Amino acid sequence: MTDLTRRTLLASAAATGAIAATAAVAQSDKVEAAPPDLSGKAILITGCSSGFGRLMAESFARKGARVFATMRNLPRPEADELRELAKNEKLDLRVIEIDVTDDAMVASGVAEAERINGGALDVLVNNAGISTAGPIEIQDMQATHLLFDTNVYGPHRMARAALPAMRARKSGQIFNVTSQLGRVMVPGFGQYSPTKFALEALSEQMAYELVPHNIEVTIIEPGGYPTEIWANANRMSMKLLDRAEEKHTSGYTAMIAQMRQVGGNGGGTTDPMDVPNAIARIIAMPPGTRPLRKPVHPGPKPQIPINEVCAKVQLEWLGESPYGPMIRAVHKA
Repeated sequence: MTDLTRRTLLASAAATGAIAATAAVAQSDKVEAAPPDLSGKAILITGCSSGFGRLMAESFARKGARVFATMRNLPRPEADELRELAKNEKLDLRVIEIDVTDDAMVASGVAEAERINGGALDVLVNNAGISTAGPIEIQDMQATHLLFDTNVYGPHRMARAALPAMRARKSGQIFNVTSQLGRVMVPGFGQYSPTKFALEALSEQMAYELVPHNIEVTIIEPGGYPTEIWANANRMSMKLLDRAEEKHTSGYTAMIAQMRQVGGNGGGTTDPMDVPNAIARIIAMPPGTRPLRKPVHPGPKPQIPINEVCAKVQLEWLGESPYGPMIRAVHKA
């Protein structure tokens, strides 16, 4: 057993153009004629001020779920908008303040959701995430700590807070939103890919370990979508460049010039609702049939062959070991 121990989202104009050019192809992730019924599901989502999180909160509540939409820095207009929407449409949707980088806020926010729900959450969606652009060398410790704290430690904190009640009930689902860039890399994406690679590994390990507790983990791997993460990443990247030292920036003149030219809009003309729709369909699947990974994008999904070979290696390496039942359960083998 000792062996066991063993997007920048501001990509180049060419990369962004390639994403946009594929936006009109196969629509396999679009919503189906009969939307999944999420009635009776208690779902907590992080990062609901905008983007995928905001869309999930609205969509899941309209499908009958009890939704806990979380965001940081309350009070804020986005929270008021969600509360007004819930009131007008009579949705079971509540806003709770959670900053995923704050241990105490994570613990108290999850506890409040469990109190309101009268028990464990059915679904946790770790959606909150951030990005900065640029070569790895210019990523200072301030940027690096913030990205790992948000994109990796944040989902870890949230899972640790929600899992005791889920395990006691012997059921639950956790969705971790990573990226295509958690399996493939493009130069100049800063610490985004490293954090998403780490979240992929954390998620897969949890998926195996939670098999005995009947808790399933699914990794959502979106491609490029036009959400606010692009503009947010641009602002953070410009601040990073402003404080960067010349001894680090001097080796990347062309890449940094491109960073300063690229605007805050990206992701092409794809429909961000693909992600909430994919998650809703997986929530509604029978237990034991849900996938470990779900690539989501109407265009190319370069991570698919990587996912396939990794599953094959895991099964060949550990499928007949004492860990075999966990490995085979996750990979449906």
